[in-house]
Amino acid sequence: MKVFGNAWTLSETMNYSRNYGSKARLGISNVRILVTGGLGFVGSRLCIHLKQQGHSVTIGGRSISAPPNWFPQADFVNIDWEDDYSLAQACEDIDVVFHAAGMSSKECIEEPIKALQFKGLCTARLLEQVGKSSATRFIYLSTAHVYASPLVGVINEYTCPQNKHPYATSHLAAENVVLDSSRHSNIERIVVRLSNVYGAPVNPKANCWMLLVNDLCRQAIKHRHMVLKTSGIQRRDFVPMTKVVEILSSLASQRLTDFSSNILNIGSGNSMTVLEMTRLIKERCKVVMGFIPKITSVPFEVDEQTHELSYESLFLTEKHFRKSTDIINSEIDRLLHFCHTHLR
Repeated sequence: MKVFGNAWTLSETMNYSRNYGSKARLGISNVRILVTGGLGFVGSRLCIHLKQQGHSVTIGGRSISAPPNWFPQADFVNIDWEDDYSLAQACEDIDVVFHAAGMSSKECIEEPIKALQFKGLCTARLLEQVGKSSATRFIYLSTAHVYASPLVGVINEYTCPQNKHPYATSHLAAENVVLDSSRHSNIERIVVRLSNVYGAPVNPKANCWMLLVNDLCRQAIKHRHMVLKTSGIQRRDFVPMTKVVEILSSLASQRLTDFSSNILNIGSGNSMTVLEMTRLIKERCKVVMGFIPKITSVPFEVDEQTHELSYESLFLTEKHFRKSTDIINSEIDRLLHFCHTHLR
């Protein structure tokens, strides 16, 4: 049994104990955390950050035979998503579960039925075992693209999801399982909808190079030339990975009563056009790599317009969404250096 530092006050703990019995284990530090999909793009960066914050981290995934070389001190557990015993073993002695496992957008298009089955059924099976374990909180990593594609206008947690893309509908299926209030009332459940996350992966083989910013940085390093498939006037909410894992880490230990919703949007809160982001990457290449890549884009259409976008969170505080040029630049710099080291 681990001892948690910086615990709640006695009255807070007693109130929590009355509600959740033996599950009153969440503290401020040294939380025992399972991250499914912990070898993925977001999951791997999250695992490293959680460990740096003093938490005990277990990576859950399929066919893991040993800790990854980028995280040799990690605990790991193989998960058979069709085996309840395997899922129960993964949840043993865990306080918080981050569920990040899933299929890519491309895989969802190719196998939409499988995507729905995995996200819906496997999430339900996992949550069932979490409810029988010592865990107190279940955090599901979803996507902003459940709202629409492309994202336009003002979007917050009250916006109705309307995207019918298989990637979006499979995430919504899992969200519905997580938010079902008729079951697992003893588990605090949070759905996090991430906007366009960018940043350096921990593994060069991570499935992240189709993401716009990651792809542009890869192009800049490999070819010294960034080619856009559009005119670049489309507006996006780009959020650096550093900010994402900081917020997710805080969700591992903060009380759910600190928020007034089970759904949280995480983005930058400040949208920019694709072309503006491309020019920023060009500038960072000049500063940190010593060269200026060329930019090629598709000509503007006569009737083409830039639609406004404001991706908002009504339930996270201003400190979570403050715009930091330092974080934006440092994330791009880190990504450029990663591409220079691993992808040339």
